[in-house]
Amino acid sequence: MIKLSSVLLVDDDPRTNDLNERLLQHLGVADRYLAVNDGVEALAALEDLAAEALPSSPVLVLLDVKMPGMDGMAFVEAYQKLPEERQQAVVIVMHTASMSSVDLGRIEALPIAGLVSKPLTKEKLDTILQLHFQRHFPA
Repeated sequence: MIKLSSVLLVDDDPRTNDLNERLLQHLGVADRYLAVNDGVEALAALEDLAAEALPSSPVLVLLDVKMPGMDGMAFVEAYQKLPEERQQAVVIVMHTASMSSVDLGRIEALPIAGLVSKPLTKEKLDTILQLHFQRHFPA
């Protein structure tokens, strides 16, 4: 499988970020992994990478829905204000352990690629890669 340039993990639970990063590394999904704890840190990570003009800017953002401070939905709303060229290279997939109907209604209005339930698995990653990057794990 051709690797993604990078993955940005955004979750307020460091264990979730660690588990997701280990899974991604084990499966060889990307060349680079970044993990942050909230939406503010995620926006800063995107800004830093854009300022450095790195070719490995995040391609896949796995974004927790519920976080203290700037949650996933507020992150996406702020992300939409970034220049269009930065947005084009990024696929945002939100992930959550539970969801209210009010949250689902808000998420449906956001320009994200999808929503996946926790925990992240090889099968869920394979679906994300197939749908959004035309890649999949070897059989």
